[in-house]
Amino acid sequence: MSIAMRDAFGNKLLELGATHPELVVLDADVSSSTKSKVFGSKYPDRFFNVGVAEPNLADVANGLATCGYHAVVNAFSIFLSLKSTDQIRNVSAYNNLPVIYAGAYGGLSDSFDGASHQAIEDIAIMRSIPGMQVIVPSDSRQAELALEYALTQKGPVYIRLNRNAMPDLPEPADFGSANAILLREGKDVTIAANGITASFAVKAAEKLAEEGIDAEVFSVPFVKPLCMDVLGKSIRKTGKLLTVEEHVLDGGFASAICEKIMMSDLRPKFDAIAIKGFAETGPYIDLLAKYGISAENIVARAKALMA
Repeated sequence: MSIAMRDAFGNKLLELGATHPELVVLDADVSSSTKSKVFGSKYPDRFFNVGVAEPNLADVANGLATCGYHAVVNAFSIFLSLKSTDQIRNVSAYNNLPVIYAGAYGGLSDSFDGASHQAIEDIAIMRSIPGMQVIVPSDSRQAELALEYALTQKGPVYIRLNRNAMPDLPEPADFGSANAILLREGKDVTIAANGITASFAVKAAEKLAEEGIDAEVFSVPFVKPLCMDVLGKSIRKTGKLLTVEEHVLDGGFASAICEKIMMSDLRPKFDAIAIKGFAETGPYIDLLAKYGISAENIVARAKALMA
């Protein structure tokens, strides 16, 4: 089991602060939760707590970006994507500024604070903004790699982070390729998993193998840009695609996949596992299972595609 994604991200901010003097970090008075406080303790002159004012948070970052800094905004994903949308769209994206929006507590991972704090529509919002890249890491190492990648970009990047510790996955050889990361080879059905759902997909593939079904599993952290080269080859081989995401179906990962498929010659049997509506307060893993994100549900839906 990895350390929590938020801890890995905070530690990576601290590490990169030593080699990137242009790196500044901003927070909305939640640095103890996002773990950006470790950067602030080491580099107080490059850390700004703007307070519970996410629109201002984004605009301060935009201002710093125009002065040669590479700003990382680390706050809860639900409030970044909803409260700061105007500033993100009209300033960050419109002017192609190098601002990294690190949305903490993504998906249902802020499980005990209920629906008001659970980000289930942030990916749809962010990927609709022209020029915005959207990355949803599957584990803590991918979160670190996402930050490294984002610091090489000249425009805005949204990284959705999870609160909790999730299982480690094999480290990708080339994270910056914006391509699918193969986790398990197979020939019967393709499972494309976005974010932390990848670990459940791997478990599901193991269970499917016990029943004679050979699933090919991918972690797909890049929702935008979305490269279909590797996934396309797998889909042509299996003829079946199941997507899994911790987000509502509308406008999310499955939607991005379908857009690509409809502009290609791919016509797989298709199904998508996604959150269908607002959730509630409860233990994280239990909430995920209730809303369909579990190895057992992935097995059932994959088997249905085989019928």
